[in-house]
Amino acid sequence: MDHPRLSPIPLSGSIVRLEPLLATHAPQLAAVGLDPELWRLQPKVIASLADMEAYVASALEDQRRGESLCFVVVSQHTGGVIGTTRFMDIAPAHKRVEIGWTWITSAHQRTGANVEAKLLLLTHAFDVLGIQKVVLKTETLNEQSRRAILALGATQEGTLRRQFLADNGRARDMVYFSILDSEWPAVRDRLATRLARSA
Repeated sequence: MDHPRLSPIPLSGSIVRLEPLLATHAPQLAAVGLDPELWRLQPKVIASLADMEAYVASALEDQRRGESLCFVVVSQHTGGVIGTTRFMDIAPAHKRVEIGWTWITSAHQRTGANVEAKLLLLTHAFDVLGIQKVVLKTETLNEQSRRAILALGATQEGTLRRQFLADNGRARDMVYFSILDSEWPAVRDRLATRLARSA
């Protein structure tokens, strides 16, 4: 996996498309992404346009360092931004990448948007970048996220206790999941079937 192939690139599906994150997306993200429930179990609460601008700036700085590849999630139906996601903890030498920092505005949850966003990222990781392992993680308290990750077909690997601290000092136990390249064909078929049922 070389750096040119990690350059920002749009990924398009029938429900959503993923566009490279830009600083100019901050107001659009703030317009849909200040719901306190989205940030209740996150390390930092995003409660204002200034917070969202800082969030986007931090994401883009990580991308400049080669540590992540960031996207906005756009509704194909409305053309509006409905969330974000990214590749992170990129480890080319080990052919491993994590999918994380994903949030979808509540109005578009359970619509297939998150499933298709994950399918687009997984397809790019395994079929284009030649990744062997995709990691996903969530806080143990986030039962909705844990169920969603398992529903993708990921395997739960274990829990790392007090792995991170939130800005308010709260210790965060994190559950780690993964999908291997050998598991990818079955996962791809599973996700395609789910999307076909929701169409």
